Amino acid sequence: MDLWTAAQAVILGIVEGLTEFLPISSTGHQIIVADLLNFGGERAIAFNIIIQLGAILAVVWEFRHKVFSVVRDLPTQRNAQRFTLNLLVAFLPAVVLGVLFKELIATYLFNPITVAAALVVGGLIILWAERRQHVVHAETVDEITWKDALKVGFAQCLAMIPGTSRSGATIIGGLLFGLSRKTATEFSFFLAMPTMVAAAVYSGYGFRHQFQMADLPVIALGFVTSFVFAMIAVRGLLKFIASHTYVAFAWYRIVFGLVILATWQFGWVDWSSHS
Repeated sequence: MDLWTAAQAVILGIVEGLTEFLPISSTGHQIIVADLLNFGGERAIAFNIIIQLGAILAVVWEFRHKVFSVVRDLPTQRNAQRFTLNLLVAFLPAVVLGVLFKELIATYLFNPITVAAALVVGGLIILWAERRQHVVHAETVDEITWKDALKVGFAQCLAMIPGTSRSGATIIGGLLFGLSRKTATEFSFFLAMPTMVAAAVYSGYGFRHQFQMADLPVIALGFVTSFVFAMIAVRGLLKFIASHTYVAFAWYRIVFGLVILATWQFGWVDWSSHS
């Protein structure tokens, strides 16, 4: 592993960890940063699949007490059973639509210009959602109904468009459907666990021939970096939303997306490698 390869692994691990659970699109940032680093091809896709697991492990660790209590109480406790059912209900739409449209989306939408446009549109939607009056009927994740979960699940499907943001779609969807800001954020984290693991396993199987023992040090470096920075991002976001809205993230998306579009329009950066 040479120094530049190690630097690429660390940079992409930082990007994945910091952006996976913020409403700013980790996939979008990965596409753009990988393009700038000239880090592409099927082996790069395989690498990204693994470091996403590092990010999800950070959420599992952060909420380990809740996860353990649900697993422990699932056979006997109604709250644990309802929570598990809600996750399953919210998870299913992405499974069905993901299998149906994954190849189509990967072929036509995985490019920096689509990402930039989705960042801007998503930012405008967040601004609109935050300006609406919120009528909250679920103050905790245990108060979410299966209908709420299903609506959030369909909102999550929007994140199949790169640049939309899985966390952004589920959090803002949750706000619109009557979840408190904290509840929408936490449910987004919990929903990420089965969704991201399933996506990683499904995609990883398709790219299994790309995994080589020689790449293990690079993958491990990216995995650990992703885990550490995802932990920082999750804890930081939970503290941030205690006293702030998501407006700052909306403006970040809009500005970042417009910068990418401007560099493309005026020919300052050649984004053609992913178009």
